[in-house]
This record gives sequence, structure tokens and C-alpha cells, in this order.
Amino acid sequence: MSDKVTIFDTTLRDGEQSAGVLFREADKVEIAERLTALGADVIEAGFPAASPSEFAAVRRIAQSFRGVQICGLARAVEADVVAACDALAEAEAGRVHVFINASDMHLAQQLKKSRDQVLEIARAMVALARNHVPFVEFSPMDATRADPEFLASLVRTALAAGADVINIPDTVGYCMPAQLAALIRDLYARVPELRAKTLSFHGQDDLGLATANALTAISEGARQVELTVNGIGERAGNTSLEEVVIALKVHGERLGVHTDVRTEEIYALSKLVEAKSGLAVPANKAVVGRNAFRHASGIHQDGVLKHRDTYEVIDPAWVGHPEGTRIVLGKLSGRAGVAARAKALGRELRGAELARVYALFQQVADQQREVLDAELLAICESVRAAASA
Repeated sequence: MSDKVTIFDTTLRDGEQSAGVLFREADKVEIAERLTALGADVIEAGFPAASPSEFAAVRRIAQSFRGVQICGLARAVEADVVAACDALAEAEAGRVHVFINASDMHLAQQLKKSRDQVLEIARAMVALARNHVPFVEFSPMDATRADPEFLASLVRTALAAGADVINIPDTVGYCMPAQLAALIRDLYARVPELRAKTLSFHGQDDLGLATANALTAISEGARQVELTVNGIGERAGNTSLEEVVIALKVHGERLGVHTDVRTEEIYALSKLVEAKSGLAVPANKAVVGRNAFRHASGIHQDGVLKHRDTYEVIDPAWVGHPEGTRIVLGKLSGRAGVAARAKALGRELRGAELARVYALFQQVADQQREVLDAELLAICESVRAAASA
């Protein structure tokens, strides 16, 4: 048996919280179209109370898309919850995501509320949302630094008030995978009724642990993960959609889970978000980076030419990569890589000719980062011309 992991995409909400990013309404609609084509289960379209334009964008997406849950974020404040409910009024399956601070640090330094006050606010706001939309999600913010007993009380209160999903946010990217596993086990033990609902995980990547933590949460029973395309988001970003989805494609059978994502849509979606956000995808970014399927080392080139799986755990076709596996020629390339690239360009190199081409190639490669196709062809032509002279 395989459990479905719900893919909750928050590119349009938490992703837009990246410094310097602005998604206009048309941008949000275009990205939402791609997310729907991808097979995302939930699209968190924005924070309706934040501004009139944000409200309008969430409302338009709620009106326009079917076959996917549309979610709006709300602080545990009446005006926020009402705004989210109003923006989602025409959604096929609206979800309000209510959050409130949970750690003692946040309560003392930011919220300025007591634990008892927070419990009552959470109860009232979850109940308010529940009266207006079919689905309610509750997040105790900074959960991974909260007191376990108080966290359990918050979760228990939210469930009793009508929450369908309990999300555990690692708000500052603090948690180690082993710590998160222990937290989830403890929470299930303290709040056994949670097992009848959906446990979710939302990670930030401040320590580079977001993907590992998301997979840990899934292994401990979470059946929803909150992700952004290209991992964009506050500070160092959010858990990367492409990393988690493809990791589950590789390891899902062992974990007993699957997603309904059409992974061949990932690369095009990544490029769209890159363009609309203005945030360049690093070349070495897992799954969607420019170098994800490019091989420069002679040892790796030789291996991947003989059998792709020797140095690629992901088939580029899985994510709709337009180029696929590619040999990149440089000073670390060997004869096999040079011969293979020349053959792809229509030049068959063998024996002494290959040796002469490779010797000239090394002279060029020692002086520059990459030897381009035109340069390789020029080397081949010069060797043939010398041989026929």
C-alpha cells in the first residue's frame, strides 16, 4: 500500500516573501495555471489581508481554478480570517490557513500574549474560519522551538475547533532531522487524535536542511508538505518542490508514499518562476539547475556514456529537461567525452586521429572553462587538413 503525500505549493505566498520579489496578479494566475497542470493538490495563492491587490489576486485564482484547493493565509486575527474567507468565497474547495506564534520567544518578543490567550485566540479563529470554508489548516508558528507541552495544547485546541490539517512550521530553519522526528513522535503521543487528521510540514532552508526535514517528516507520518518552486522564499528560502517531489519519485516505494505530480512539468514551471520572480536558479541547483545533467569530468563522462545510471540518479526526461544528459568539454574531459561529442557533431574520431585531436583539444581546454562545439569542429578540421597536406 502507498499513501498519497499532498503537495501544498506556497510559491505565490511564501515564495513571494523573497526579498525583491513581486508577483503581479497576471503572474500569479500564470504560475497557478502551471501548478494546476503539474498536479499540485493545494495552491496557497496569497495573504488576502495584506493588501487590496493581494486580496484581488487570491479571489481571481479562487474563481478561476477547479480541481485544486485554493488556500489563503490568515493571521489568527478576525479581520485576516474574514478577508481570507471572502477572497475564497467562490473557490471550488477553499482552504483558510490560520497561524499564530507558538514558541515562548515569539510569544514574549513579538506577540506579547500569554499562553492562555494564544490558546483562546487559536480556538476562536479556527472556529471562525471553519464556519465559512470547507477546509481549515492551522500552523503553530516556530513550532520547532516551542515547548512540546504547549505545542500539544495548541494542536489539540485547533483540532477541537475544526482544523483539518495541522502544519508544523520550522519557521527559522532551525531543526535537525533527528530533532524533527522526535518532535513528531512526541506530538502524536501527546495528541493521539491527530492521527485521524493530516499532519503537514513547512520548512525553511536557513541551515540547508529543508528537504531532509521534509522527507523526515514524511517518514514519521506527515502526509502533506509545503513547498515552493525553486525553493524561493524568506531569507534562504523554503523547501524546494522539485527536490522533494523527485526524491519521493526515487525513494517513494521504500517510504510507502507517492504524489500525483506530473513531474515532466517541473522544468518548465521552474523556468517560469525564475522569469517571474527575477531570482536566477543556481547552476548547481538540484533537479533544475543548468548543471544538473551536465558532465565535465572525464571519469564521469566515460561512465555516463556507457550507461547513464552510473552517474545520474534522475532521468532528465522525468522533469521535462529539454537537453537531457550533456557532455561538457573542458580540461578534465577524457578521450571518450571528446570522441562522443565529435560524433554527435558528425565527426567520427578513431585511433591516431582521435589522439591528435585530443592533444590539440587539451591545449585549448587548459586556457578556458569550456570548449565549445565550434571550437571542437575547428580542431577536427585542422587535424584532417594537416593529415591530407
